[in-house]
Amino acid sequence: MSTLVKTLPIAGPARLPRAWLPPLLGAAVLAFLLAPFAALVFATHWQDLHFAPGDGTAISVSLLYSLLSLALVMLLGTPLAWWLAHYHYRGKWLLDALLLLPLLTPPLAMGILLSSFYGPYAPVGSFLQHYGVMLSNSPPAFVLAQVYGALPYFVVATRAAFEGVPEELEQISLTLGKTPWQTFWQVSLPLSRLGLAAGVALAWVRALGEFGIVLIVAYFPQGIPVKLWVNLQDIGLSAVYPLLWVFFLVAVPLPLWLGLRSRRQPLF
Repeated sequence: MSTLVKTLPIAGPARLPRAWLPPLLGAAVLAFLLAPFAALVFATHWQDLHFAPGDGTAISVSLLYSLLSLALVMLLGTPLAWWLAHYHYRGKWLLDALLLLPLLTPPLAMGILLSSFYGPYAPVGSFLQHYGVMLSNSPPAFVLAQVYGALPYFVVATRAAFEGVPEELEQISLTLGKTPWQTFWQVSLPLSRLGLAAGVALAWVRALGEFGIVLIVAYFPQGIPVKLWVNLQDIGLSAVYPLLWVFFLVAVPLPLWLGLRSRRQPLF
């Protein structure tokens, strides 16, 4: 007796997008992002490339104070990011929302808020003035503005890096007799090095390129961003390009070095 077998069509694998489509879209987005910088190459008058008066001072001011600000951001932001990543309690969502406030506030508005709190006529600012600390148009004010501009970005990136470390590995380290400090240095930091490198790089470029907050809080001493604006207003567009090239040369090496080093070995 013959048996009738009804064959059902076998569903094949879902059709994937064409192999050339993702690279094409990626190249298009990359070209969109880099187009203004390509225009800078052609807009620069290479035969008459020279600095405006005060550009050298602006470069040294930005480089020195940005390094100091980055150190403060790492010192203040790393414990906060680690704490936010490891401790869970009721109402933590409110703390997360408060952390977003500096990110959501426009830089100019953030500068006004800082002046309202740390300015010479504000309660805290006038109190500090009695001890010789001037947080308006001074080097400490410049660093303060950069820290406020960079710290929230560093905390968000570093917190995500710490949250990516398996808690089981940290618990095993503690079980084996390591102290919490040893566990932090030998387990948490090495495993989160890629995210930490991203956080440091992001904080660096945010501090170095901060304009809105610095413009309100510390117009003097002038760093590169404010000096770019001054050159544009006083001299014209041709005086912007030389300083802009130096800004890129100063800003880019540290993120590149951090990215390469973090992929090869621990940062610390």
